Amino acid sequence: MANELASILVPIGVVGAVIAALCAIVAGVAIMRGAAGLAGGAVGLWIPSAMLSSTASFASQWTPLLVSGVVLAAMLVIGAVVRAIVSAGEPARQAARTARAQSLADAPEPLPARRTTATAPSTGSQPALAG
Repeated sequence: MANELASILVPIGVVGAVIAALCAIVAGVAIMRGAAGLAGGAVGLWIPSAMLSSTASFASQWTPLLVSGVVLAAMLVIGAVVRAIVSAGEPARQAARTARAQSLADAPEPLPARRTTATAPSTGSQPALAG
């Protein structure tokens, strides 16, 4: 009986761990991009997926639950570190944007193109439909 139960619960736990890992990756990428709502939603979906991965623990298989927890912790840390690195370079990018906008504002006004009223030069041949 216990062996039959394990044959059902372990695959359910593995599927839960895979879904939880995907949610953790989405959460990490959302943190990198600064999308707090998406990160919260991904972690909110991670919770039931991790609960699903805990079903394998009833068959003494703790690997799916551990994997889902480790992947979430790793992606949250990686996302926060990458976000901090990207944010550190923001003042220099903002200064470059301001300088570019100022140089465009200081540029002289472009002159309008002159219009010519002369007709096009004749090539000496007649158009095909002029006949």
